[in-house]
Amino acid sequence: MIGSILTWAVQRRLTSIDHFRQHPHEVQQRVLRDLLLKARDTEWGRRYGFADAPSPREFAQRLPVRSYEELYPALERVLRGEADVLWPGRVLWFAKSSGTTNARSKFIPVTHDSLHDCHYRAGRDMTATATLLYPESRVLDGKTLSLGGTHAPNPFRPDEKDSRVGDVSAVIMQNLPGWAEYIRTPPLELALLDEWEEKIERIARHVLDVNVAVLAGVPTWMIVLLRRITELAGVANITEVWPNLRLFLHGAVAFGPYRELFRQLIPSAQMGYLEIYNASEGYLAFQDQPDCEDLLLLLDHGIYYEFIPADQFDAENPRTLTLEEVELGKSYALVLSTNAGLWRYKIGDTVRFTSLAPYRIRITGRTKHFLNAFGEEVVIENADAAIAAACRATGSTVRDFTAAPIYFGVAQNSRGGHQWAIEFIQAPADPARFTHVLDHTLRELNSDYDAKRHRDLALVAPVLTVVPAGTFAQWLARKGKLGGQHKIPRLSNSREFLEEILLLIE
Repeated sequence: MIGSILTWAVQRRLTSIDHFRQHPHEVQQRVLRDLLLKARDTEWGRRYGFADAPSPREFAQRLPVRSYEELYPALERVLRGEADVLWPGRVLWFAKSSGTTNARSKFIPVTHDSLHDCHYRAGRDMTATATLLYPESRVLDGKTLSLGGTHAPNPFRPDEKDSRVGDVSAVIMQNLPGWAEYIRTPPLELALLDEWEEKIERIARHVLDVNVAVLAGVPTWMIVLLRRITELAGVANITEVWPNLRLFLHGAVAFGPYRELFRQLIPSAQMGYLEIYNASEGYLAFQDQPDCEDLLLLLDHGIYYEFIPADQFDAENPRTLTLEEVELGKSYALVLSTNAGLWRYKIGDTVRFTSLAPYRIRITGRTKHFLNAFGEEVVIENADAAIAAACRATGSTVRDFTAAPIYFGVAQNSRGGHQWAIEFIQAPADPARFTHVLDHTLRELNSDYDAKRHRDLALVAPVLTVVPAGTFAQWLARKGKLGGQHKIPRLSNSREFLEEILLLIE
């Protein structure tokens, strides 16, 4: 009965979803007006004349597009407790995500408005959509097993116990409304443990006897958990533990490489998979069609969108497009203005529109090279710094390199990892030492990579493959790209480039 009541309650959001599908431009213009009205008396509101209710074009002319580094001076003041800087009031919670060029981690404000009008509203919309797509599954009759991170005191306010920083999943869980907490497992004291090995073990034991209907989390960690549960239960697959399991809401990393593993772990024709795009900056999109991986862009959740065309990615003052101006099939960098006080913020993600009625997207990557097969979010700045440190430690010199994921294998205890193909000018006398320093430096630079590497729980140590001199030039020549304007793709979530290079040395 409770499941039926919850289903009825969340499905009331279906009308709102249909409205922004049918009237996207009007909804986005209203979102911008509401954001400007709410923030008009903040420092930034007064500086940029929000009270004038500028049009989208005037708004874009008044405020420059900013990266995290460029916005950080204002964000640091918010972190330290100043009120009414970017958004009304003082912000207590901050989502901590992977580092930038000048910091190990970055901190994104999570305001009361962004929690309730963005993350939680989108969560209700995702739940309503799931109940519509899978009515026979009765997903709200069971528990949703959600894996999240952890949170800790705000290092900028060590004496203020109510101000916290953490993974966005942990911030969301800690502040969940009662209805959502009722359908979730495990309890917060387990879900928010900061020691991942202990967390996986204790959660696995706790949920053995829970009626789990939905999984929610990053595929990387979910595989580790499901494997441990099957070990503890002494069964061949997870359906023997949870016969009512019907849905996995996944995000953060590409799901393709994990699909076969989940099919083996959950060999049920009734199992559904839906992708979500919930970033530290906001809940942006989710999959609303079970047979199509495109994501419905969420338009009435306190986020106003702009889009940078590909030819403007590296421009100092990039030209942006509004939603009305985007085209199918082209890659755009996302720019967000949000109810967390991010104004024309360049998030770093790139998307491609696959539909304009309604607006659906696919995530195509980052504006910079990156490696994020397991949620580690290694960017090119991390890789360059780690390579440089390894060279200094071993007296070696690198000519070129590329790195790609080693995905989870089908073996019960297999782990993911990274493979680095490196062409040296001066090779290290001790390759193992080079690899160790590379790994250690990445862990120092990138908190997400460090978390995945902890005790080899999700990522094992990197694998170094030394390739002969001239290998990368040969690869470029075969591609017809040999020349000064063409560069080796340093980091990739696909093994395509790496496998082509490895074929040259066989």
